[in-house]
Amino acid sequence: MAERFILTDRWGHPVKRAELTKRDEPSIIGGVRSPLTGYPGDGLNPERLASILKEADAGDPIRYLELAETIEERDAHYVGVLGTRRRSVAQLDITVEPGDETPLGEEIAERVRKWLRRDELTDELFDILDALGKGYSFTQIRWDTSAGQYEPAELERCDPRWFRFDRRDLTTPRMLNPETGQEEILPPFRYIYAQMKAKSGLPLRSGLARVALWPWLFKAYTQRDWAIFTQTYGQPLRIGKYGPGTSEEDRKTLFRAVANIAGDCAAIIPESMVIDFVEAKSIGASTDHYERRSDWLDKQTSKLVLGQTATTDAETGGLGSGKEHRQVQEDIERADAKQLGAIITRDLIRPWVQLEYGPDAPAPRLKIGRPEEEDLVAFSNGLSPLLAQGLTVKSSELRAKFGLSEPGQGDDVVGGKGTDPAKIPPQGASATEETDPVAPQSEFKGCLKRYLGLPGATVAPQAEEASQGRSTPVSPEAALASRLEAEGREAMGALLARVEAMLQASSSFEEFREMVLASAGDIASPELEGVIGQAMLAAAAGGMAMVEEEADE
Repeated sequence: MAERFILTDRWGHPVKRAELTKRDEPSIIGGVRSPLTGYPGDGLNPERLASILKEADAGDPIRYLELAETIEERDAHYVGVLGTRRRSVAQLDITVEPGDETPLGEEIAERVRKWLRRDELTDELFDILDALGKGYSFTQIRWDTSAGQYEPAELERCDPRWFRFDRRDLTTPRMLNPETGQEEILPPFRYIYAQMKAKSGLPLRSGLARVALWPWLFKAYTQRDWAIFTQTYGQPLRIGKYGPGTSEEDRKTLFRAVANIAGDCAAIIPESMVIDFVEAKSIGASTDHYERRSDWLDKQTSKLVLGQTATTDAETGGLGSGKEHRQVQEDIERADAKQLGAIITRDLIRPWVQLEYGPDAPAPRLKIGRPEEEDLVAFSNGLSPLLAQGLTVKSSELRAKFGLSEPGQGDDVVGGKGTDPAKIPPQGASATEETDPVAPQSEFKGCLKRYLGLPGATVAPQAEEASQGRSTPVSPEAALASRLEAEGREAMGALLARVEAMLQASSSFEEFREMVLASAGDIASPELEGVIGQAMLAAAAGGMAMVEEEADE
């Protein structure tokens, strides 16, 4: 293990290594850290809610935290959208960037990457993201030193009721001593303190739950009225009639009978009496106003948590708005992921590196997020003209871009330098002809002299090999035609590459036509002109040779 150093946390408190592996007393009923919780949501009204929030503002967050827990248990919509936001970040890929480019920096980064492969990490990150709802969360780091080295063994969620904030600034976190209940400094290097703000301000006033409590309360009133309305108007009215001379006891029995059938709206009258019921059709015939109000409040909660409504409600609000709303949700997800990565780096990775390697060791940086999607088709189309113009790139960079691995020895491979049609040597051509730029010219001159009957005529290498019995006989004419075809294809490819580049840069056929006409004087290809000239000269010479041969016959 590295030499011992005097370390301090971000508040300047010295780290006591002997206490890093200390385990606090578990939660027990009747203790300072009781697992039981209150239910301030029972019978809640606006006055009590305002009082609870004021208590939290003054530094007593118990009832606020319990109420924030209550709405996650009682409001299906709120827990759904909040869980969506937390899970969308907890399952994202995590990459580790070395603190520097030294071997030590890479060694530390690789050790962190290995630790991040733990299966429990997703659940642990989900618990840390409880800070989104309440404004902050605390997670205890269980350090393992069994192998003689420090390594995080577990990230354990802590009940936020166990913690307070310094009464002088209401910002610096404090911990309740599990034995005495007194407020103490947060033990250095033992806790991850995550503060994720929905708004700027004090931690106790920055959580989503503080805003979500009001729509939840109003929706609870609406749903209660809806239930009463349904019970009153959704069941038939029961009328019991009794005849003349019925005793008082019989009347009570009749009333109990009709009252016990279901709910309210029951009565008894003499058989000779009549009761008229006037129905308020504008209210009694419909419950739409209750449903609309509940849906509207749910939409406000969706906007609060996810920033939009299209992914949680059926109505998207217009053409294309679904895609735009999804982009808003992705922006929030990206911000949460960056914030979570910074918190883990600050409170877990950096302390770990300092404990193991010293205060000056290069601590890696965590990046949480989705990989940026790239249009590889557009990249390929844009790169092809540049390669045709002579641009050279590293094959390793291209493989990394497309997610391809380096082929090993003995692997079946597809592609390679020899598969470019413009560079494939013609059938029967020798390696010398492919690599020697003088060979095509010598071959053409020798064939031309032979066609013209001039002295110094040479025999094509393919023909010479055929005469020695080393390969299939190939006529000089065929060899020359193959050579001219290969050279013409290469020259034509360069010309077409320029035309293709102009086509890629133009936005319409009219613009492409103007570009071609404007560059007509600069688009000439001397190589292609030379090949065409050689082909025409060879054709003329071949024609003359055929005429002479026919005349000799």
